[in-house]
Amino acid sequence: MFGRIMAKSPLDGFVLSIMLAVVVAAFLPATGVFAEVLDYVVIAAIALLFFLYGTRLHPREALEGLTHWRLHLTILSFTFILFPIVGFVLAPLLKHLIGADLSMGMLYLTLVPSTVQSSIAFTSIARGNVPGAIVSASVSNLLGVFLTPLLVVGLMSTDSGVQFSGASITKLMLEILLPFIVGQLLRPWVAPWLARYAEPTKYVDRGSIVLVVYVAFSEGVREGLWSLVSAWQVVLMTIIATVLVIVMLMLSGWLPKRLGFSREDTIAIQFCGTKKSLATGLPMATVLFAGSSVGLIVLPLMIFHQVQLILCSWLATRYGRQSEPEPAPAA
Repeated sequence: MFGRIMAKSPLDGFVLSIMLAVVVAAFLPATGVFAEVLDYVVIAAIALLFFLYGTRLHPREALEGLTHWRLHLTILSFTFILFPIVGFVLAPLLKHLIGADLSMGMLYLTLVPSTVQSSIAFTSIARGNVPGAIVSASVSNLLGVFLTPLLVVGLMSTDSGVQFSGASITKLMLEILLPFIVGQLLRPWVAPWLARYAEPTKYVDRGSIVLVVYVAFSEGVREGLWSLVSAWQVVLMTIIATVLVIVMLMLSGWLPKRLGFSREDTIAIQFCGTKKSLATGLPMATVLFAGSSVGLIVLPLMIFHQVQLILCSWLATRYGRQSEPEPAPAA
């Protein structure tokens, strides 16, 4: 019974695990020596995560898929141009509504790349351009490794806690870029093994994110995170995230039609161009915002991620039903 309920629920096991990590961190945060050990474990987990990203993106697939340049350019424009503009414009207003740290978190979520797995899955459910979604989502994550830090430096003020000194650049290179490049280089040998053990690899992938969430929120609890965030602020962030997702879904559904894209391409643009990656954004935040309240900064991204899953699940199912062939009339 419980399995059937969960199968119909917009909350998947990954999202529930993240929520559980937040709850555990709230009541049992990592402290003392345990916290110090987990800091090193997180560094290794982040490196492993981006190594796996490197092994999953086939260079040939990306090059072949790039021939549909109008589709990919439109998706990337939503992800790395329109979203950051909206976040930057809203930041001063949100600062007065939800506070400086949370407003920086709302801005940060607009700077991260698109999701991969869920973007492709929703495009498939909606019967859109799946090959185009695979390439666009993958390229978005690849470019995000470079563009997100640059956007953070360019759009987020120095008093937001961004530490981008020479040491931070070195840390970014060692923890994110180097593992990704190594994954690309070792892909011919590692990818077949990962394909045979895809299920355990998925748990390693998602487990790394859950660990990052637990450590980030443990740090936040030690710093008094929940005393700094009120229930009203959480409600406001949920409302803002919901409105942002709806507006972007509407815009990404309207504009491609005016640009002459097919229905399949429009669906791919909607589900790739309006999503923001928790899996990529969280590890980056631990590097980019070292020394600041990472828990507060990633909280809006976590809320946005859940909202986009729920709304996109509904929309993808609706599209899928619309494209189903009508039953033949009875003779």
